[in-house]
Amino acid sequence: MPKIVIQNLNNKRLFSENSGRTLLSILQENYIDWMHACGGKGRCTTCKAIVHEGLAQLGGLTEAEKRYVEMGRLESNERLACQCLVSNDIEISVADENKFPHIDYSG
Repeated sequence: MPKIVIQNLNNKRLFSENSGRTLLSILQENYIDWMHACGGKGRCTTCKAIVHEGLAQLGGLTEAEKRYVEMGRLESNERLACQCLVSNDIEISVADENKFPHIDYSG
């Protein structure tokens, strides 16, 4: 059962009964408001998550993520929530440029 900790949402802890699902689907299932302007299709970087721990638990980069890495729009510690598959515990935060104005972020 993967555990997801969102550091800048007051260390919010989420649990998923199934591994191998996208990070975005787990966030949505737990009613976390997370930007995804393209509808989770890997066509933008608005769902970008900064990964503090557990990067290896998110599988390999998808073709969409590789494209954004090549363009310089994804750093080595960032993943697209709509693309990466969670297999075990991770710690993430919302990227500053993708924060919603109606949410109070910590840290």
